[in-house]
Amino acid sequence: MNNQHLQPARYGSIDVNNIKLTDVIDISFLQKFQDDFAKGVGLASVTVDPDGTPVTKPSSYIRFCANYTHSTDIGDKRCAESHRKGGEEAARTGKPVVYECHAGLIDFAAPIMLEGRLIGTILGGQVLTSAPEEEKYRRIAKEIGVDADEYVEASKEARILSKESIESAANVLFIVANSMSKAAYQQLKLRSVVQTLSDSAHQISATMQELAASASSVSDNQNELNNEIKNVNAVTGKIDEVMDFIKDIADETRLLGLNAAIEAARAGEAGLGFSVVAQEIRNLSSDSKQTVGKIKELTTIIKESVDKTVRMGNGTTATIEQQAAAIEQVTASIEEISSLTELLSDLATQA
Repeated sequence: MNNQHLQPARYGSIDVNNIKLTDVIDISFLQKFQDDFAKGVGLASVTVDPDGTPVTKPSSYIRFCANYTHSTDIGDKRCAESHRKGGEEAARTGKPVVYECHAGLIDFAAPIMLEGRLIGTILGGQVLTSAPEEEKYRRIAKEIGVDADEYVEASKEARILSKESIESAANVLFIVANSMSKAAYQQLKLRSVVQTLSDSAHQISATMQELAASASSVSDNQNELNNEIKNVNAVTGKIDEVMDFIKDIADETRLLGLNAAIEAARAGEAGLGFSVVAQEIRNLSSDSKQTVGKIKELTTIIKESVDKTVRMGNGTTATIEQQAAAIEQVTASIEEISSLTELLSDLATQA
């Protein structure tokens, strides 16, 4: 079967409007079945597409049709029109139709349907239900432009069958051809479902790999975050040391202030002592300025470390959001697989 133009659709569905007879029926098998059936039953047959174009070779055409009726343009066109009308009636009713063709023979049209749509027709017959009327065929021979005597003689070669036999034969072809097309169509749908399931499985696998990679990234970010937190703690310890040093300076300044007060109370030489104290206070002031600079430097380091920690936290949040989206995608794929499993079950039941 040639089904390369049929692409698997989502949820295992296939647009029946795109399906041709050759997609669902092995033409070589149909040809053999058609030939054997024609020989066994004595009914000529040919299979055509919805446009009337043959997809099989004619089976057991009688001389009356092959050598005479189809030998002229008028006869050939009348045959085509007769087949068209029979095919349209069969498509309208959705079942085989037995009718008399323009040349007076009994023909049938067995539609091949797929979900209510005509994808082909088996045309056949070329038989009679009673002995041919000579005058009738002489008239037809004159209309289509063939030798009347030869035409009458050829008409006598047509097999005579009851209408019931013809209808039964048409029904057999109808049942077999439609069963073949339906079974093949179900196989197409099953293959489409399998393909969709396979695609979903690959998608789940890829998503899980993304989740694993994201998890690794989260772990690395967390480790780096922990290191930054340790750095913050270390800097905090240094700040505590600086603060202790400032406390010591304050204590010494307080003692020097007390000594300066004592010296100021004395007379004479007190001025010299106060001068020494004042110098010490200036030195402590200088040390305090240097200490403040160190505090600012450490504060800057702390700020940068905290900023980096915040950025890493944002990165971790984004990764978590990606993981959440991936999980949702996995969930959707699993739900799709579940629905496809139900469809597979239904298709298996119908097969």
